[in-house]
Amino acid sequence: MNILVVDDEINIRKTLSICLETEGYRVVAVSNFEDALSEASRESFGIAFVDLRLGAADGLDLIPDLLATTPWIRIIVITAYATVESAVEAMKRGATDYLPKPFTPAQVKLAVRKALDMLALEQKIVSLKEDLGRSRPETDFSSSSLAMNRAVELARSAAPSDATLLLRGETGTGKSVLAKAIHSWSSRAARPFSVLSCPSLSPELLESELFGHVKGAFTGAVRDNPGRISACNGGTIFLDEIGDLPLSLQPKLLRFVQDKEYERVGDYVTRHADVRILAATSMDLEESVRQGRFREDLYYRLNVIQIEIPPLRERPDDAIALAEHLLLFFGRACHRSVSGFTDEVLHLFRSYRWPGNVRELRNVVERAVILCRGKRIGGEDLPDNLRPSQNPTVQIGDPVSLEQIEEAHIRRILAGTRSLQEAADILGIDQATLWRRRKQYGI
Repeated sequence: MNILVVDDEINIRKTLSICLETEGYRVVAVSNFEDALSEASRESFGIAFVDLRLGAADGLDLIPDLLATTPWIRIIVITAYATVESAVEAMKRGATDYLPKPFTPAQVKLAVRKALDMLALEQKIVSLKEDLGRSRPETDFSSSSLAMNRAVELARSAAPSDATLLLRGETGTGKSVLAKAIHSWSSRAARPFSVLSCPSLSPELLESELFGHVKGAFTGAVRDNPGRISACNGGTIFLDEIGDLPLSLQPKLLRFVQDKEYERVGDYVTRHADVRILAATSMDLEESVRQGRFREDLYYRLNVIQIEIPPLRERPDDAIALAEHLLLFFGRACHRSVSGFTDEVLHLFRSYRWPGNVRELRNVVERAVILCRGKRIGGEDLPDNLRPSQNPTVQIGDPVSLEQIEEAHIRRILAGTRSLQEAADILGIDQATLWRRRKQYGI
């Protein structure tokens, strides 16, 4: 935790610095308004002690400027001229605590603990809201697959470190779920966790979302945006489908992974942040390196520890266990009393190749729970592609919708190609469009 102390009295700065540093915090102490904003523009602070009177300046005027630079900072006003009116005004402007001088080390430590508790609670609420928004069933990593158990064990072993991890596996195998678990198993669990999908944004928007931008940096930049790196200081960022990261952004990410330094778009101030990077890919990164689409130095920086997640078709017993787990979840969520699957469905689940892996299985079970009219899910409740005997293939000219033909074609192309880029080239669409189609069809 970085703490900023702003006070024009040198003895107060020294006393606060000693008190906080003995508790293990990193302290930056300055004497005036300008230096405070300069330090806040370079580094991310979790707490700031701000004196009410800074020479001729009013410390209350500093509060909104600090919040504009770092929206989540907790500001503790300190003053030798404590009044009810100034305390109320400080709270109105965004301060979280008010500490009259003279204060004791115990009072300072208590104020810091209260601020940290508030930060942790806010971050937990944000995380819970994100989880509720995703409506995900509880994660269960138990498996009968040796390869899957090996991947989970490696993830658990690596989680407590700050090492950069590269998760590899086909689309839908659960890389983002495992990344979230790695964060929860780490010492950063109480800090923010953010997911950024590299193919989902244009290079310009992706750079702004990751590193942030300043007001006026480009058309539409009407206010400062701190960016995900700044917002996740002390936490973890998960970069999904890192192989689709634009080549123009790769040197900037490399610099951050190496030195933890970056600049916002339209700004020349070098900033620092303590953020762990987790990355995932479904493509062959080594081939991308050979073709010049991915930097070799970035590949080696990301690939400190590689975790390979096996596809669902290689662990048919897991398909059954996951299906039953999902059945319980969606049965409760949809208020349906479905007790299980018929033997026919269990056989289909074992033999089906699951090109969309766990994501496809989730969609199939959710659909079946909604459509099922009996006590057990039968073959009639499954989509046609899981019942090859009734509808072996979708052909041009068949009495089906264009959407069904598109889905079947995209599935076949993805199954026969080694990367999203190759599939997008064959389909004649960009990767962002292909990413949206995969999400739409649960591939």
